[in-house]
Amino acid sequence: MTIEARLHRANGALTTLSNGRHVWNADVDKTLGSDDRAPDPHDLLDSALASCTTLTLELYIRRRQMAVTDLRVTVEHVESKAADGRVHYQLQRRIQIDGDVSEADRQRLLEIANKCPIHRVLSGEIAIASELV
Repeated sequence: MTIEARLHRANGALTTLSNGRHVWNADVDKTLGSDDRAPDPHDLLDSALASCTTLTLELYIRRRQMAVTDLRVTVEHVESKAADGRVHYQLQRRIQIDGDVSEADRQRLLEIANKCPIHRVLSGEIAIASELV
């Protein structure tokens, strides 16, 4: 799948993204010279993990017909500097599961959450090839 990002310079830094089927936006906040009309790229990255976790768990919950009444996933990013000066980007994911779910099933749901495709991508090594066209 290809994602295209197009900058609309007349609107600060507002950027339209498309995968050919859906369209969404990204922006930066006002302190960086834009109008803060959409989530920033960090929010989009964090939301990829939150949404993938939620959807992965929901599919598992449906298959197992678990008595889950509510599922909420929050992701917060925290940047910290290591002794060598490198910035580390850490994601804190919190998963709230409501309903009649045993502790064993809750632990299994945590295992499933850790297997969601975006979690696996973000936990692995990512290579990015860039070229000017």
